[in-house]
Amino acid sequence: MWAIPAWAEQLLLAVIGLSGGVAVAAGLFSFIVELGVVADFADRTHTGEQIMFYEDCVALGGIMGNLIYVFRIGLPLGTPFLAMTGLFAGIFVGCWAMALAEILNVFPVFMRRLKIVRYISAFVISMALGKGLGMLVFFGQGW
Repeated sequence: MWAIPAWAEQLLLAVIGLSGGVAVAAGLFSFIVELGVVADFADRTHTGEQIMFYEDCVALGGIMGNLIYVFRIGLPLGTPFLAMTGLFAGIFVGCWAMALAEILNVFPVFMRRLKIVRYISAFVISMALGKGLGMLVFFGQGW
């Protein structure tokens, strides 16, 4: 029976981990593009000519976030940077969830079934306030 050298085992684990990470990231970014979040933002802001830049920024943000997380890179930028990062991450996840719901036509069907079409703006504001309150309760536990 022969033993695998430690460096070869580490190299194999690195290749497997990198391959798995690339596959998951590719799936996530293709899902984001398929939902049309980036294209919808470009359309709403009338900056469609910059869509390649936006997609590059999304990919670069994902890459940088993963590098910071995997290699535990400390960013001593303080609480304001942490708050800004949390705000942008929350906006992104909220928009992603709304884009998914829009694709699935959840809200139009729900509103028609309950016959509450006149109060759509109140429901959207209520969901935003609920999301913000939930964030404060979840993240405010350490205060």
